[in-house]
Amino acid sequence: MTLHARLVVTRPAFTLDLDLDVAAGEVVALLGPNGAGKTTALRALAGLVPLSEGEIVLDGHPMHTLAPEQRPIGMVFQDYLLFPHLSALDNVAFGPRCQGASKAEARRTAAALLERVGLADRAAARPRQLSGGQAQRVALARALAVRPDLLLLDEPLAALDAHTRLGVRSELRRHLADFGGATVLVTHDPLDAMVLADRLVVIEDGAIVQQGAPAEVARHPRTDYVARLVGLNLYRGLADGPRVKVGELLISTSERLEGAAFVAFPPAAVALYRSRPDGSPRNLWEARIDGIERHGDNVRVHLEGPVTAFADITPAALAELDLAPGQTIWASVKATETHAYPA
Repeated sequence: MTLHARLVVTRPAFTLDLDLDVAAGEVVALLGPNGAGKTTALRALAGLVPLSEGEIVLDGHPMHTLAPEQRPIGMVFQDYLLFPHLSALDNVAFGPRCQGASKAEARRTAAALLERVGLADRAAARPRQLSGGQAQRVALARALAVRPDLLLLDEPLAALDAHTRLGVRSELRRHLADFGGATVLVTHDPLDAMVLADRLVVIEDGAIVQQGAPAEVARHPRTDYVARLVGLNLYRGLADGPRVKVGELLISTSERLEGAAFVAFPPAAVALYRSRPDGSPRNLWEARIDGIERHGDNVRVHLEGPVTAFADITPAALAELDLAPGQTIWASVKATETHAYPA
C-alpha cells in the first residue's frame, strides 16, 4: 500500500508543509528538532489533526476525507496508551472487535499476534504487570491487529531504559520488516532511525530539509542539525578544485569541486596543539576554547575562531595539553579526513 501525502497544517505561529511518499513495505523515519513538526505530521496522517490544505492518498484511495476510526491505520503512541483495565489479550483484541469481529475471532487474532511478538505467556497480564518492553510489544500487536495498510509509530522506544531499548529495537526492526504496508516512524534518536528506517526524512521548521537512505544522510548532512545528529563538523563555502573557502579559512579537501559546496569532518579528526605545530599541515587555524565536556569515553572541546568546531580528544590528551576554557590553541585536520560535496 503506497502512501502519498501533502500535509499542510497552519497554526498562528507555525506552518507544516511537506510532501511525503512511502512505498509498500518501506519504513520512513521523520527526524527533526523539538517543534519541527514531526508529531504534527504523524497526527495529521492519523486524522487527529485536521489538514489546512493537502491530501492523504493510500493505494490510490483518499484518506483525508475519512474520520480517524475509518482510516486503515494502526498507531503506536509514545506512552502506548494501553487500556489499564484490560488484559494484554483484550487490549490487542479491541481493534478487531471494533471492526465487527466476534469475541472469539478477535481473541484468536490477538493470541496469534501476542505469540508473534513473544508474549503468549503474558496474555492475561494487565498493563501495570508488564515491563516497558513488554508494553511496547503489546502496543505494536494492538496496532497490527486491525490489519492496517499504514502503520504509524510515535517515538515507540522513548519510554524504555537504555538496556531494554537495545533488545526491543532489534525486535521491532524484525516486525517492521514483516509488515507489508507503509510505515512512518517519528523519533528524535538517530540510532533508532538508522536501525529501523529504510529512508530518513529530516524536518526543520515544518519543512523537509533533507531526505535519503540513512547512510547517505549520515555521509552528506545538509544542515547544522543533521551534522550534529550524525556527529560531524559542517560548513558551507565556495569550492575551487581541492580547496573550499569558508569565511576567511581555506580548507583543503579530499575531493575536487567547483562552486557552492559543503565541507564536513568528524570531531575525532581534529588535532589540537598548545603552540603552532612544525611543518605545514594543510588545514591549520588558531582557535579559542569555548568549552570542554565529557562525550562518551572522550572529551569534546568546543572551539571558536575562523570556524566554530568540535574536537574529540582523550582524557589523557586533555591532561597532557593542560587545556582550559578561554585558552588560545591551534587546531588542524588532515585533507584526507575532510570531505566536500555539492551544496
